[in-house]
Amino acid sequence: MALAGRRDAPEAPDFGILKRLARDQLVYLLEQLPGKKDLFIEADLMSPLDRIANVSILKFYACEMVLEEEGVFGDVTCDEWSFYLLPLDEDIISMELPEFFRDYFLEGDHRWINPIARALQLLNSLYGPFGKTYGIGRCAKMSYELWRDLEEESDSEGQGRKPEIGHVFLMDRGSVDFGPDVTSSDKSIKVLLNSQDKVFSQIRNEHFSSVFGFLSQKSRNLQAQYDRRRGMDIKQMKDFVSQELKGLKQEHRLLSLHIGACESIMKKKTKQDFQETIKAEHSLLEGFDIRESTSFIEEHIDRQVSPIESLRLMCLLSITENGLVPKDYRSLKTQYLQSYGPEHLLTFHNLKRIGLLTEQSAGETLTAVENKVSKLVTDRAAGKITDAFNSLARKSNFRAISKKLGLIPRLDGEYDLKMPRDMAYVFGGAYVPLSCKIIEQVLERRGWQGLEEVVRLLNGNEFCASDSTVEDNPACEAQRVVLAVFLGGCTFSEIAALRFLGKERGCKFIFLTTAITNSARMMEAMIEAKA
Repeated sequence: MALAGRRDAPEAPDFGILKRLARDQLVYLLEQLPGKKDLFIEADLMSPLDRIANVSILKFYACEMVLEEEGVFGDVTCDEWSFYLLPLDEDIISMELPEFFRDYFLEGDHRWINPIARALQLLNSLYGPFGKTYGIGRCAKMSYELWRDLEEESDSEGQGRKPEIGHVFLMDRGSVDFGPDVTSSDKSIKVLLNSQDKVFSQIRNEHFSSVFGFLSQKSRNLQAQYDRRRGMDIKQMKDFVSQELKGLKQEHRLLSLHIGACESIMKKKTKQDFQETIKAEHSLLEGFDIRESTSFIEEHIDRQVSPIESLRLMCLLSITENGLVPKDYRSLKTQYLQSYGPEHLLTFHNLKRIGLLTEQSAGETLTAVENKVSKLVTDRAAGKITDAFNSLARKSNFRAISKKLGLIPRLDGEYDLKMPRDMAYVFGGAYVPLSCKIIEQVLERRGWQGLEEVVRLLNGNEFCASDSTVEDNPACEAQRVVLAVFLGGCTFSEIAALRFLGKERGCKFIFLTTAITNSARMMEAMIEAKA
């Protein structure tokens, strides 16, 4: 699929079918039990359940809903309600498997491969057949192979049907709670954020620097609509009340919530710690001032700012530098354990095992020369010499991939976040998400040709397969619909970046992920002792 000039993107497939399938199965199970029923529902299930079957449906079939942690009297009948796919929005499907990342990538547990393959099989039967499938990563390849095996065993009901999704890309990953400071009340409010929220749908893909101005303008426009009441006669006022007032009040409520959220984010964004952290992150990505960034991480640990943030910064340093030099690794590890407790020895073991926080193996010859030179200079210069020798001893895979794919934009002047030029806008113009860049490049090239070096640095397991029963017609709408499958979690930054790419290239990206994730959740999955 060559991503050519800008044109209107096609509509996403109707994922409401998935909700109806799951709801019908739940209703079927409830109907099998005669009489009144009490539902004992685990608290973690309430949010996904509410997206599929609201309280009124449950009350209709169950008559009473009881939430308890323990204490069940009488006979208990157990049934399984299995649903693979939960639509979170018009273009996002989640499997609600936050445990997948740790289970597969840390523990090596393959039990989730089968549900992923079956999810792909279900999507293929509803919206396929898929014309071309790309992927990279061992888990992606295993999931694809099992999915194809399942397809061969099935009756292939989708053959001959007009497809709605043309391309699939599988990639290993190797509701919002508004608090009191947002709601101006003494309690939190759960808000479902998706495209049905008309305010959120307009700001969700914007860089934060553009959001507050948009909401301010929206607020002024809303006030102008309210002001139209002045001078209305009785008939006009009646029409206004019956046709517009309810919608304006709903928009006003949503606007107040999002402005409150903006103010809460601004409080954090303007703090010195936040600004310094962003500066350190950018330096690590670009490979500048590594010694200063390492010192910042040490200070961050010593001040006990946040155990999760400290781990995240150490992992970023390790990934961008192909591991920490031994003395830095030992120093940072010791300081972290002293600040947050020796029980985090297991956390460091997990991070090392998964490859997020590793120690370099420096060459003996270079180390000896480095030690001799370092004795002749100041401590500050010695640190820079250490960095230089380390670069000679071991080149960074991240730097090589970044250079090959252009992950760090080279700019003349400031990056215009209000008129973004590429996917880097999601990180303030500093970085294009690697996963999104790979998807862009593979779709443009219609395969992995020319990306051999990148594939080698990412440990391979790439694949590309076509369905011979599907016509490869670029004019077909389905050829401009791409299902991006993230195994191990997908971030909202990646979703926003690919939405931007789709808008620019006239295609539609839809997302299937094992769960919505972020860096903090990934770190928490590695921690043994919850800090």
